[in-house]
Parts: sequence; structure tokens; C-alpha cells
Amino acid sequence: MTKIKPKECQNIEFKRVWKDEFLKWICGFANAQGAVMYFGVDDNHEVVGLNDSRKLLEDIPNKIVNYMGLVVDVNLHELSGLEYIELTIEPSNVPISFKGKYYYRSGSTMQELNGAALQQFIMKKMGKSWDDIANEHATLDDIDRGAIEYFLRKGIEANRIPEDERYASTKDVLASLHLLDERECLKNAALLLFGKDPLRFFTSVRFKIGRFGTDEADLLIQDVIEGNVIQMADRVIEVLKAKYLTSPVRFEGMQRKEELEVPIEALREILYNSIAHKDYTGPDIQMHVYNDHVEVWNEGELPEGYDEEILYGKHSSKPRNRNIADTMFKAGFIDTWGRGYKKIHDGFEKVGLPMPTVKSHCGGTLVTFQRGFDVIRGKKNVKGDVVSDVVSDAVSLSVVQLTDRQEKICKLIKENPFYSSKQMSVVLSVDSRTVQRDLAAMRKKGVLIREGNTSAGHWVVMI
Repeated sequence: MTKIKPKECQNIEFKRVWKDEFLKWICGFANAQGAVMYFGVDDNHEVVGLNDSRKLLEDIPNKIVNYMGLVVDVNLHELSGLEYIELTIEPSNVPISFKGKYYYRSGSTMQELNGAALQQFIMKKMGKSWDDIANEHATLDDIDRGAIEYFLRKGIEANRIPEDERYASTKDVLASLHLLDERECLKNAALLLFGKDPLRFFTSVRFKIGRFGTDEADLLIQDVIEGNVIQMADRVIEVLKAKYLTSPVRFEGMQRKEELEVPIEALREILYNSIAHKDYTGPDIQMHVYNDHVEVWNEGELPEGYDEEILYGKHSSKPRNRNIADTMFKAGFIDTWGRGYKKIHDGFEKVGLPMPTVKSHCGGTLVTFQRGFDVIRGKKNVKGDVVSDVVSDAVSLSVVQLTDRQEKICKLIKENPFYSSKQMSVVLSVDSRTVQRDLAAMRKKGVLIREGNTSAGHWVVMI
């Protein structure tokens, strides 16, 4: 037998015989990146020949046209007296179905598209995104004027909206952002960005935050942020500052410094990315806060062909939700040049923290970054910057004297920073007021600091 030299192509398939079931393969290749298929050739590129090649040369293109409306390039070749067929399938710029079903070639598998995956595929082929679809049941009464004014204020401050637009009407603002269709119906993006209650229309417009102990099964506290997405990052930051992340106090000479343990602008960029690029037909955004790191996950994988290396390098922006991304750009939150991860890189590099990792995970995008302050060890992870500098009254912690009970309290807090005074009193077999007095004394000495509010904060041991 004689081998052929196949065409150079991303997808090449070899089949010994023709079967009508291969029509769904042709459909899947047309919906993806195209392919070259050889019939009468085995997987080793050896020509085995076709008994009915002349008839197939006529039947195959007719079936493809009749079932899918596709015109493909079909050629008959001969090698060492054996005939084989070469079929070249070009990628289609419109969705192709076979017997009412849509197939898509992904990697080495042929997938039948259904539900949300089918919807996303068809919209992509038609040059639209989900946030561009009009919502027939919404009106301007569903838009929060306060959110519109917030957007205008931010955009003017960022010099991306003219000052004379500050008092523009809600309808004019939405029209200028292309958030109304030709019938002046609100698009999904308008309700997501500025809706009074987006959950009335969509089930997954939430940002879930959880504080975990040793693993995902050890949930300590949680919060759910709801509402429009234009203000969501601000609300998330407020909750993180109050309950989940620390802002240690330190002194540079006589000047008091109180900064969030992770670079705030880089954190905002991570949040904006998760909000702007989320697939809003899937689950809520989720943030897992652990002792030493934080994970942020949103539904919707990275753009095809993109990975962490590309994101941190020079690349073009490929927004999943173009209307949301465009509005966030005009508000000054993001740019359209694919520089978001460079800002994240620069922010974490500046404070000496490792670069966040980015990967596709469980149908979504997972960003993981290290905390600058480990609440168990009571130290900053930033190079050369330990929190022994954080003493409110400049007392050296190395000479602080603690009672036996106070030392036990320190040990309890190191094991679980979320212990309440009542829980400590039970463990130590003393009155809760006694524990409260000890805690107050230890705070005065600079041994403890309290992060977050009274009901949902946590303790940090400074020694």
C-alpha cells in the first residue's frame, strides 16, 4: 500500500469507508474551524481504496447540500490503482444544523449543542452577545436613576464622558450606550448594568463571598452581593474591607499607614474582569477567601486560544459581553486594549506579592491570588515587611507581658480568628466579661487587632 501526504490543516480525519453518520461530523467541522476528510484512507495515511468511489463522488456533495445547505470541495484521487476521496470543509460564518441538530467539533470530540451552549453558539455565529438581546418585558421604570448618575459621575471623572452629559436623561444615556434596540426596547445589558432589581429578570446576578477555614467544606461566614453590576465592584470591596481582608496599621516614622493587604486597584481589576466577562446564563460569581489566598471564579471560560501567559503579555481584548465591557470602559473601570492583566501584574509586583494565577476551570475562569496578610501566622507575605511594625502605641511586642489566660486566648485566636468572646469563655471556663476585659487589654498593648465589624469580623494576633 502507498501513503498519501495530507493537506496541512488544523483538523484532518481519515476514514476507511463512507457512512452517512459522517454527515454530522461535517456539520460539526463547518460550525468549528473546518477540516479535511479523507475516505478510503486509514489512520496510518495508507490508501485502502473505495469500491464505489464514482457513485460517492456524486452522492456525498448532494447529501451535504440537501441536509445542510453547504457546498464543499470534493475531489477524487487515485494512487497505485486505488481511489480515495478528499473532502475539504470550510468553516461556516452562520450556524449549520443537520436534521435539526447542531454539532460542534471541539478538540477530538464531536458535541451536540443544546440549551445555553447552543444559544451562545448561535449568537456568536450571528455576531451578537447575550447582553445584546432585547428584553420584551422591561421598561425604563426598571432602570435605577441613581445607577445612571453613578455611571455618569465616574465617566466624567475618568474623562471618558463629556461634562455636559452629567444631567442627560436616562433614555438618552441608554441610547448613547447602544442599550436600546431599534424598537427602543431595553437590552439585557441595560438591566444588568442599571436595573433596580436585575434578579427580577436574571437568576444569576449575584456575587457570593465566603470565608473558609482549612478547606471548602469549612465555611465560616458568607455574604451575597446583589443589584446592578455597574456598582457591584464597589459593594464587594466594601464588604471585603469590613469582613474578609485586613488593613493593618503601620507607621513610617510618625506617619500612620493603613492599606488593604492586597493592592486595591489590582483587586478592582480582578473584580471588573469577573463581572464584565461572566456568562450570565450560568451560576453566580464566587469568591473563596482562605487564610493565605483568595479565589475568584466566574462562569465562562477564557477566550479560545488564551491562557495565563497570553493574558499577562500583549494581547487583544475579547469581551464576552461587549455592551457591558463598553459601558465599563466609558465609566473608566476597564480599557479596550487588553491591558487589564498588566495592571494586575504591576499592582502585585509593586507590593512584592506573587502574580495571580489565571486558568479555565469547571466551565469558567478561576483567578487565584495570595493574601498579603496571613491571619493565622499574623505576618505579611510582602518581602521584608512584617507586621511587628503594626503597634498602635509604638510598644515593642517582644517585651509585652501576657497573663497565662491571655496567652491561651492568643492560641485560640491563632487556631480560629473568628472565635467570639463567648466561645472563648466556654473553652477557658471563665465569664465572658473576663474574656472581654482581656481582649481590651491585649488590644491596648498592640497584641491584637480587630478586622471587620463586631458581628462578622475576625481577630489578628500581632505576635
